[in-house]
Amino acid sequence: MTTQSSDPILQLKVVETEALICTKCDLAEGRTQVVFGAGNPQADVLFVGEAPGQREDEQGVPFVGPSGRLLEELLAEIDLTRDAVYITNVVKCRPPGNRDPRPHEIDACKAYLRTQLELIDPAVVVTLGNFSTKLVLRTEVGITKLRGMAYEWWGRYLVPTFHPAAALRGRGQVLEDMRYDFSLVRDVLDGNLATDTGIEEETPPPQPADDPQQLGLFGQ
Repeated sequence: MTTQSSDPILQLKVVETEALICTKCDLAEGRTQVVFGAGNPQADVLFVGEAPGQREDEQGVPFVGPSGRLLEELLAEIDLTRDAVYITNVVKCRPPGNRDPRPHEIDACKAYLRTQLELIDPAVVVTLGNFSTKLVLRTEVGITKLRGMAYEWWGRYLVPTFHPAAALRGRGQVLEDMRYDFSLVRDVLDGNLATDTGIEEETPPPQPADDPQQLGLFGQ
């Protein structure tokens, strides 16, 4: 992966250009477009979903349609806009039938997400849904148990929450839980987060290795 420039914004653009023609896994065969990511390349908040859906595949933009509109509503409630954050997915191409990404597809794509995290360097990472949360935190604990807290993670905070699609299927309590989780993001940005949060002992967060480039799951 070529990132010769010292400017993180330019480096990110170079990596995106490479990703747009990526053929590292078989998802390339069925995609319409690569959905690399969108938003502010200097964002304080980075959202990670699972994979593009049909609309995202058609438009080349993550989180469009009803899920995207709900995400924008929740951002507005904490005084943020879509343009102020960065949004991406674990994998950048749509899996057939919107199935979960397979391990070899994640392995082929993970360097892109790792590079996005390194170059954007957000203060908060928000994982949207069960799949991305388990993957990034390297845990089998479900999103229902993990959400509701901000976890210290690789020199920043990670806030797990439900996928907007889950709230659209049954708005009620899921939506209220998401509102609380988004308020944690606001607390981190404002410096108002209590310092005694952390993952339970049975699901510890990844710890820094000798190589600072290794981001837990994203190590080689």
